[in-house]
Amino acid sequence: MMNKVASKDGTAIAYEQSGRGDAVIMVTGALGTRSHPQWIQLAGLLSEHFTVINYDRRGRGDSGDTLPYAVQREIEDIEALIDAAGGTACVYGISSGAILALEAADRLASKITKLAVYEPPLILNDGRPSLPEDYVEQIQAAIEAGNPGKAVEVFMTQALLIPEEYLAPMKADPMWQEMEAVAHTLAYDGLISREFMSGKPLPDDRWTSITADTLVIHGDQSEPMFRDAAQAAANNVERAEYKALQGQGHDVSPEAIAPVLVHFFKA
Repeated sequence: MMNKVASKDGTAIAYEQSGRGDAVIMVTGALGTRSHPQWIQLAGLLSEHFTVINYDRRGRGDSGDTLPYAVQREIEDIEALIDAAGGTACVYGISSGAILALEAADRLASKITKLAVYEPPLILNDGRPSLPEDYVEQIQAAIEAGNPGKAVEVFMTQALLIPEEYLAPMKADPMWQEMEAVAHTLAYDGLISREFMSGKPLPDDRWTSITADTLVIHGDQSEPMFRDAAQAAANNVERAEYKALQGQGHDVSPEAIAPVLVHFFKA
């Protein structure tokens, strides 16, 4: 059953709650929604052990959206969900949602008891192209021109580095229309990720205020940037451990990640 909670700025954030036990809040990455089949599957696996909060980030699905956007608003959304769950929670974030989860844990230290993140997309060196300086502006321009498909193209080719010739068959998939429906939020994830995808080392003082026990995970089949990113984040967070997940890439399977999260959150 869908519920809604009001964030600090009044925006309604939609979520589904399942299971029982300690609360776990799931934070999706770019274009993710609570209704994605893999996300629903993961929520189901975790709800056998925890009270799972599976929510639509602002601007997506059944959640509202209040402009102008700011990363702090999304942190306030997470805080509102934590308060609705009883005042404390574990948090799991993936991809750009992992960066958002790290930022939230840095600012909501007393409310996030444990933090797990999978492959925050940090580009810390010249091992792969950094995000273009005008990446967010390109997405915003496409949305303002009424062309969400172009915004998705920018994301695919510049953030994911998918060759343009691969886009045509992707556009024939019904999933493309679902991505277009939330394409405006790509600018939000771009703002969350921009400073971390510029090819510069992670500042020594970033996320050092996080007090929660933290697990930073990457898949051993992913490109090396995700290994480097996971190691850098784990090095900065005082109470963090680092784990390579065998046989997994960036699109981690629910069956593979769920046992890792259950073990960590229960430990």
